[in-house]
Amino acid sequence: MRRAAVAVAAGAMAVSLAACGSAKESGDSDSESSGAAKGDNIKVGLLLPENKTARYEKFDKPLIEKKVKELTNDKAEILYSNARQDASLQAQQVDTMITSKVDVLILDAVDAKAIQNSVQKAKDAGIPVVAYDRLAEGPISAYTSFDNEEVGKTQGEALLEALGDKAKDGDIVMMNGAVTDPNAAMFKKGAHSVLDGKVNIGREFDTKEWSPDNANANMESAISALKKDKIIGVYSANDGMAGGIITALKAAGIDVPVTGQDAELAAVQRILTGEQFMSVYKSYPQEANVAAELAVALAKGEKLDSVAKDKVSSSSAKDVPSAIIPVVSLTKENINDTVIKDGIYTTAELCTAKYKKACDEAGVK
Repeated sequence: MRRAAVAVAAGAMAVSLAACGSAKESGDSDSESSGAAKGDNIKVGLLLPENKTARYEKFDKPLIEKKVKELTNDKAEILYSNARQDASLQAQQVDTMITSKVDVLILDAVDAKAIQNSVQKAKDAGIPVVAYDRLAEGPISAYTSFDNEEVGKTQGEALLEALGDKAKDGDIVMMNGAVTDPNAAMFKKGAHSVLDGKVNIGREFDTKEWSPDNANANMESAISALKKDKIIGVYSANDGMAGGIITALKAAGIDVPVTGQDAELAAVQRILTGEQFMSVYKSYPQEANVAAELAVALAKGEKLDSVAKDKVSSSSAKDVPSAIIPVVSLTKENINDTVIKDGIYTTAELCTAKYKKACDEAGVK
């Protein structure tokens, strides 16, 4: 992970912005996109999945919009909608984007399988789709996300580190993400590859809609089933759920290491105070910049080769031009080198009066 951290630190805010390209078919990065070349006067559709997780409205949306404007000399028109975790609503939003005749669509799917017909509609209308953060099914033209199995491995390794020689002294609870999110399956796979055989998994849940409330209820169920003196740690697939889990643990008088993902402000503050052991920091600036590059290139009929250096396949698309972004384990020790250094949060945002002492002790500045 040390290598990944270096990659993030070096590249998070300085992604190459050279002209990139497109793919008429998913596996052909040398062909031109079906979007008409309009110079900088393009129309970009942006569809994000939900607004309960802080990252989408706080980071992804403004970062993508800013980079698209930068890449088009402020001439691009950007149409935006958030599906609020409603797959049917997102399908309607795709229809609206098609009716609005966008030149390219950046899509973070609520339900990767359910959206397949909508992606096909977009393709039939000559609109290339960039799958963002989640690998949507259907004939997508490009994809960018983080190394999702590595996320799960990173979380699992951190939990083992926190447990140390007590890893077999009780049970852990695994709180995975939603089954409708293909990333959740990859996080889960990566975590199991590290944890299986090294800990006892007392209870495991797939959490509907990634909901903190559902995670809280699941955790209460696990505490009731396992008894509080048997629980030694919790694998939580993201920070929002970690918040709900920690509330349940506190109510039961349990203090054990809990993992997370997304480096949400509340989670980083919990890490400072020791309530949460770690999160996975993913450089949203880097992912957003790449998504903007891919989308603008596809809309202009340019090539993707300089940005999409990987190939990823789904059950419905093969060898999709892709850019995979590295991740890093965020703990109390590297807050300065991650979210502070990359400008995700200022010290003032993080170190409010409630957390000033914890910040001082951790050397956050």
